[in-house]
Parts: sequence; C-alpha cells; structure tokens
Amino acid sequence: MQPLKYKSLTPNERRLLRLQYIEDQQGNCFYCKQPLVDPPPSYITEKQIDLSLFPLGFFNYPIHLQHDHNTGLTEGAVHAYCNAVMWQYEHR
Repeated sequence: MQPLKYKSLTPNERRLLRLQYIEDQQGNCFYCKQPLVDPPPSYITEKQIDLSLFPLGFFNYPIHLQHDHNTGLTEGAVHAYCNAVMWQYEHR
C-alpha cells in the first residue's frame, strides 16, 4: 500500500484506507504486530497515557489510521492505545 497524505483525505476515505491497511497487515497492528481484534499487549498498555494530550473521544474507536506527523503520510492501522503510545512517548 502506498502512503497517502492523511489531511487530504475525507473521513470516508480515511475509513476505507484504514480497512485496506487492516487487510494488507493481515489484521495485525502496524505498531505492536498483534491482532487488532485483541487488546494491545501488556508492554504497551502498562505505559501511562496522559489523556489531556488527546482529543475527547480519542479512545472511542479501537482502531486508528496512523500517520506520520512530520510527513503527513499514512503508515498503517493501529490499536488506539498503540497510537497514543506512539504519540506521547515517541512523538510520532
């Protein structure tokens, strides 16, 4: 899958792209490599998340479309918690 500019996509395009990434990733999280239908592994969930860093409702959707905040390009489908860890701890 070729990365696309996240901000140029409509919500429906983001949804379709997220589904395509899930298929391409064989149902696994881009970040932790574990199945997206399962919770992230404990080495991820044991990290404390500062909820004030994220918009209200950030965790309402269990699977997110990850994009690089420097390039704006999409990277893959991730667990919401993995997305939070990537942002808070790795500034991605």
